[in-house]
Amino acid sequence: MFRKVILEKGLNTLVKPGEMEYIELDIFKGEKGDSYSFNSKDYEIGLIILTGKLNLVVDDIKYDNLGSRRNVFDGNAYALYIPNNKEVNLEALENVEVAICKTRVKTDEEVKLIKPEDVIIRDVGVHNWRRDVKDIIDRRIKAKRLLIGETINPPGNWSSYPPHKHDTNDYPEEVKMEEVYFYKVNPPNGFGLQRVYTHERDIDNVYLIEDNSLLLINRGYHPVVSAPGYQLYYLWILAGDIRESIINDDPNHKWIKVVEKIIKESKR
Repeated sequence: MFRKVILEKGLNTLVKPGEMEYIELDIFKGEKGDSYSFNSKDYEIGLIILTGKLNLVVDDIKYDNLGSRRNVFDGNAYALYIPNNKEVNLEALENVEVAICKTRVKTDEEVKLIKPEDVIIRDVGVHNWRRDVKDIIDRRIKAKRLLIGETINPPGNWSSYPPHKHDTNDYPEEVKMEEVYFYKVNPPNGFGLQRVYTHERDIDNVYLIEDNSLLLINRGYHPVVSAPGYQLYYLWILAGDIRESIINDDPNHKWIKVVEKIIKESKR
């Protein structure tokens, strides 16, 4: 499912309970002085500060002046991993957008603050399929299901390329994980294209990505490209019973990874 999202002030529910097996997604949009409180109940949560600064309280733990980005293209995110049954209060210190990424699972792990310097930036691909992949909540965080990060495509570049999928449990070749993409474009009047397809072609769709678009991925390969002149960002949220990102590349395009190695070797 793909759709354009209009973010309004307050809580925006983007992925509702029952739309996917594991993942739910809210985005809180606020102005200075606005607040939002919730209890994590039976969810584990990845809270990603997309833009702006805020004060945050989790039970009795206070985190002041979190956030540093003017936009999602401006450095790395602050984030928190929040387990079950935690009281959470957000207070905006300026205009903010905060992604609340959720999955229902029993966990008694500790709250974990992820600072921008903790984010791992991977330089993935080469040539016009080179992109920055930022791991925020990864295997270093003792979560049960969630893996969360951000990807930035330079203008005209592809990502999730060569096309890959993760919709089948065939360990250790592939692990089934749902995924959600939430996109931003810089400048925001730009665009990109997202393809989702299966080997059988029972799914084969191309979507126009605009600022604040949303994609729910249950099945299929899902390559994405930004238009020349525009950076493309997407927050990606993965969740499944096996918490490993083991992907299966499209056999028709897998040879691209051999080319990557040759190009990288030639530049040494």
